[in-house]
Amino acid sequence: MANLDAIDDKILRELTQDGRISNTELSRRVGLSSSACLRRVQELERSGVIRKYRAVLDRSVLGTGFTAYVAVGLSDHSKGAQEAFERSIATAPEVLECHNVTGTIEYLLRVEVADLAAYKVFHTDVLGTLPQVTSITSYVVMESPKDERA
Repeated sequence: MANLDAIDDKILRELTQDGRISNTELSRRVGLSSSACLRRVQELERSGVIRKYRAVLDRSVLGTGFTAYVAVGLSDHSKGAQEAFERSIATAPEVLECHNVTGTIEYLLRVEVADLAAYKVFHTDVLGTLPQVTSITSYVVMESPKDERA
């Protein structure tokens, strides 16, 4: 675990809000010289605290504004069954996140498609054809008043 101080926390908050902020502006906001700020950002990157930078997309503009979280239960809890499921899901472009979780299910997926009809096709033709899948529960997102994924 990295030892972060208050300035590192400020840097991370600023970069989380705008990963394209210039070093000059970032240093001004956190109260450091440009060179000291750059050194800190480089150390956060080197230590793995900052893994990468991403663009946050507006999926509705791209035509994939329908989002569902899908709870998936498997009939077989073996490592082989989980690996087979994960390989299948890795090739599904509709699945933007796949999490192996504890509880009454094995996986929680975030699925984004154009609309309900497209989701039905994914539900039936992708998840419905996987031999390991024994249960599928869909939670359709109506609105996201807070979403800090990047």
